[in-house]
Amino acid sequence: MKVKIACGKEWIEINLPDRAIVLEKREMNPIEQVEEKIAKSLEEPIESAPLKEIAKGKRDACVVISDVTRPVPNSVILPPLLRALEDGGINRNRIRILIATGMHRPNLGEELRQVVGDYVFNNYEILNHYSRREKDMEIVDEIEGTPIGINRVYLEAELKILTGLIEPHFYAGFSGGRKSIVPGISSFETMKFMHSFSMIDHPNVRNCLLDGNPFHEYALRITEKVGADFILNVVIDRYRRISGIFAGHFNRAHILGCKMVEEYSTVKLNKRVDMVISSGGGYPLDATFYQISKALICARDILKKGGTIVILCECREGLGSREFINVLRSVSSPEEFYERYSDPKNFVIDQWCAQNIFQAIDHAGSIYVYSPNLSEEDLGHLGIKKIENIQDTLDRLTPEHEDIVAIPEGPYVVGMVQDS
Repeated sequence: MKVKIACGKEWIEINLPDRAIVLEKREMNPIEQVEEKIAKSLEEPIESAPLKEIAKGKRDACVVISDVTRPVPNSVILPPLLRALEDGGINRNRIRILIATGMHRPNLGEELRQVVGDYVFNNYEILNHYSRREKDMEIVDEIEGTPIGINRVYLEAELKILTGLIEPHFYAGFSGGRKSIVPGISSFETMKFMHSFSMIDHPNVRNCLLDGNPFHEYALRITEKVGADFILNVVIDRYRRISGIFAGHFNRAHILGCKMVEEYSTVKLNKRVDMVISSGGGYPLDATFYQISKALICARDILKKGGTIVILCECREGLGSREFINVLRSVSSPEEFYERYSDPKNFVIDQWCAQNIFQAIDHAGSIYVYSPNLSEEDLGHLGIKKIENIQDTLDRLTPEHEDIVAIPEGPYVVGMVQDS
């Protein structure tokens, strides 16, 4: 059979045996006249007063948006939201847009224009969150002895709004909602706690699980503490078209969006498989190998111990940050990683995605990566095999594996083994 796998901005066609199972989202119906529907959702939100009414009498507003690593259709969702704020009486120069970078790099220049679209770029003040600027943070809570810091621009705004995309997330269960605040606009110290070795190692910190998931529950606690007056979250299909709009109460609207994502983006399997062929999720998610940890964890969760993983990912920006590269090169095995980084004293930025990569390496027998922008030197230290010709490699590997699964969209689709 022929299957197209996302890689960068393209879809690469591969041939697989007919016995292979393809995990795909259920077909979503894209919303027609989407800007009108967004405007209506702001007027008739979920368990909330209309945004225009909430804005009345407020001196200013902060609108939190996702950064370039998330395919949020900001140029579509932001204009009607910003118009509602202005119609409610908030002057345009009193509206600030804050990019929830977490600990990612800032989005600047033409990249920033790409993130928000021309209209927003040309007409509104846009700020990046910098997690390590202590002067930008204010302590709002303490959890297990850790001071929780949040960006002051958000805290000082009279009207607080969160936007983003709801999709499966390998830590928070689902993205969107409270995740715009934690980790989106949190301090470095908060990140150290939320992305600690023990947190990432918790069995309930995983895809599509909210109840009993400490990552979700702590993020929700902090959001309730600092407040969020309104959210506008969307769900998109495989072609990045908006298929669900969830506006209103920061938690209740988000939960409804999570239910839609679970319905359309999870696939049940009755057993683990021998081989998983997956994608980094395509651009922008597969811009760095750092983000490929999500695809590797999704593959690991449905793979038999000692099985084979094949990942296609463009990685146009290489491995990732200097800190992430240093973590990968500081150890030579999962055991060495666990021994060093399980100690909180050794915590460093970006260790969490390295932790997931080593978890996948520890579980799989072999991992192969097709990436036009990574070298054998980049991958060989990890024991990962670089693929030069994807079809030749698959033709060699697939006869050795009986149960084969392909996931064209990578971490955007979650396989769930019923007995696990």
